[in-house]
Amino acid sequence: MKSMTKLMVVAMVLAAALVVAPAAARTIDTNGTTIYVGEENVNFAPNSTIVNGFGAFVPTNVDRLVHYSDPSAGAVDNTILAASGNITELTRSAVGTTTGTYYVFAGGDTGSRNNAVGSVNIQYPEATLDVVLNTSRQDSVNGKSVTRDNELAFKLTNNLNGLKGTGAQMQIEVTLPGGGVTTTFGNAPLKNIDVNGTTAWKYPIVLTNAEAGTYTAVAKWPSGSDFYGKGFDSKAVTFEVLTKKLAISANKDTVVRGNSFSVTVTGESKAEYYLFVKNATLAGYQYPVLAPGQNGVTNSTAAYFAANEGVGGKLVNVTASTVPRVDGAQALIETNAAGTRTLQFNTNTSTDDRQFTIRIQDLMDKSTYDEVKVKVEKGEVTITASGTGVYYIGEEITLSGTNTDSDYVYLFLTGPNLGTNGVKLADAKTKVLGSGLAYRDNYTVESVETDDTWSYKWDTSSLGQVIDAGGYTIYAVAEPRTKDDLSDVKYATASVTLKSAFITATTSGATVAKGDKLLITGTAQGNPDNVYVWIFGKNYRALAKSASVESDGSFEYKLESGDTKDLTAGQYFVVVQHPMTNGYGVTASGTTINAPGMTAVDLATLQASDAATALVNALDSPNVDDTYTKLTFVIEEPQIFIDPIGDKEAGSKFTISGTTNLAVGDKLIIDVTSAAFQPSKKTETSGFASASGTVTVEKGDGTNKWSFEVDATGFKPDQYIVKIESVETDTTQTANFNVVEPKPTTQPTGTVTTQPTGTATTATTTTTTTTPTQSPGFGALVALAGLGAVAFLVLRRN
Repeated sequence: MKSMTKLMVVAMVLAAALVVAPAAARTIDTNGTTIYVGEENVNFAPNSTIVNGFGAFVPTNVDRLVHYSDPSAGAVDNTILAASGNITELTRSAVGTTTGTYYVFAGGDTGSRNNAVGSVNIQYPEATLDVVLNTSRQDSVNGKSVTRDNELAFKLTNNLNGLKGTGAQMQIEVTLPGGGVTTTFGNAPLKNIDVNGTTAWKYPIVLTNAEAGTYTAVAKWPSGSDFYGKGFDSKAVTFEVLTKKLAISANKDTVVRGNSFSVTVTGESKAEYYLFVKNATLAGYQYPVLAPGQNGVTNSTAAYFAANEGVGGKLVNVTASTVPRVDGAQALIETNAAGTRTLQFNTNTSTDDRQFTIRIQDLMDKSTYDEVKVKVEKGEVTITASGTGVYYIGEEITLSGTNTDSDYVYLFLTGPNLGTNGVKLADAKTKVLGSGLAYRDNYTVESVETDDTWSYKWDTSSLGQVIDAGGYTIYAVAEPRTKDDLSDVKYATASVTLKSAFITATTSGATVAKGDKLLITGTAQGNPDNVYVWIFGKNYRALAKSASVESDGSFEYKLESGDTKDLTAGQYFVVVQHPMTNGYGVTASGTTINAPGMTAVDLATLQASDAATALVNALDSPNVDDTYTKLTFVIEEPQIFIDPIGDKEAGSKFTISGTTNLAVGDKLIIDVTSAAFQPSKKTETSGFASASGTVTVEKGDGTNKWSFEVDATGFKPDQYIVKIESVETDTTQTANFNVVEPKPTTQPTGTVTTQPTGTATTATTTTTTTTPTQSPGFGALVALAGLGAVAFLVLRRN
């Protein structure tokens, strides 16, 4: 019974559904008609007035729409079913991204497109809303601000051609600043707007009584439309209604001179106004001025305003006394469609550091204006010197800093007896004589980068000709100003201490063996490229030999083994010359030395010590600023000494050592062999042992030393020879020592036997070791002599 009741209810519901009026259907012909995604009840049923593209009535059995990716090849990429010639709803999912021409098939025909009964064009519905000035409809105010004096218009464009009735109408909904939504705004009704593929206008939108604030508008499909709630509404547009008729604002309250700032004018759309910096009783170059070539500036020349202010026309209400006669400090401007215009003012180092007032003036109403104040401030200048602040004359010093006040930094140096206002940093001979651009060449000028930084590399090599070592002050100034004229300009200082350049040198050894290398090393401060090395000895001259100076001031000059090998033993004199800041004052030409203010001297005619003295005298001349250092070294015949070795026990470990005048680091080859060294016989267990190796000469106390460790394991008693050889100097040395039998360390052991009778008898057992007989040599003679001496001592004790 319950089942029957349920069936009756279902039947009643179905019957009610049949009597409900269906949504308005659109009957489609197949001659290229456009169908829109979202449409409902799309009907392909036959009608006596509807024919297909081939001039025949549409049959009743249309069942599908087919889209070809390549119609000529018959490649199908989408099919939409139309049961009994009807599509209940053309959904997004059914179409996807495949829009365009679909071919209509009937009666289950799935053949080629030539069998189609016609075609339709499927598209997505599109509606675009904009809000524009009613008096200048090409100027959109979407996202912009307008005043209440403006009239607006809504512009609605769409692609919906062929729709009819309520399904072909939209409405514009405006969200008010307070959040409310209306379809009537600015005295204009915004409902029932026909959309038929043409542009629809709703105007005028009067803002006289509009609330100030931001408005948002959207073109929507009403609830009776097939497209309602399906995401086909337009995108939103916004605009702001301002309360003030004319306003001006600045993007900065303060600006460091040398930088720009901007002002934004808000007024009527496409209206002309008068913009100017109020008169501050300054010279023309001291005002901020408009950047040239900006859009919206009609005229900014002082001559134009001087001729037209207060005499009628556009400038009839402008008061001449309030405006400076400066190009760019005043202008006629025009706002854009949104009623705004942003303009840039530039400043420079000449702009006065003070507060300026900028006014925007209505041309027709003298009482309508607005003002904004911008303060121009001086920038700052900084300076830093690289390093510790203490430098040697001749070094390069990096000076760097910032300058937010001007495009250039002006540098000069002050110090003892350099004059009140100092000297040019790059040329200490040029004195700073005055302030202003006329004296620009008295200063070292460096450009400021776009990030307000600057840097200058100061080469102090020329200073030694002009100034002495001591303390000095570097000035960095935003303008070319002397030290006495810095009261109203930005500047900074850095203190430096300059020292005279100097040189130190030493040799790798006071004594050098012939054939050893000799190094002359040292430090040359003051950043010279090189130094000269002079060496004087018996019939030997090495004159002005160049040694490069590294970035840390170190230098090295080397005499190779081949150089010292042929040198005569004796004392040699060395002078190492530093050029200071004026280049080399003393130079060599062949064997002759030359120097300012002195007669050339041929060093080849002088003894070594006299030649060295002549060079030093030339370097000490007041006409020469070179400095130098002196040193000596002695060349000796190479020698190797071996300390006494003494007798060593076979199997022991011991050290052979000695001294030498060879250089530290030299290699010595050492061989230790038996004096009786010869091939072993078959009857012998082994031959005589030997030892060999390489050692390095080390620095000793007074003289250099060497040592060699010997492991005498396997050494037989004999006389041994030590040979030491230096390959570098082709030097050898030998010595002899003896290896003897090791001394006994235990007594003979005895065995105790107990007799039955109780008498104890001690039996001594001696173990004798037999050594193979060998031919007597130097070792055998030594051994026999040793045995004889032992026997003599035993007999004497008895």
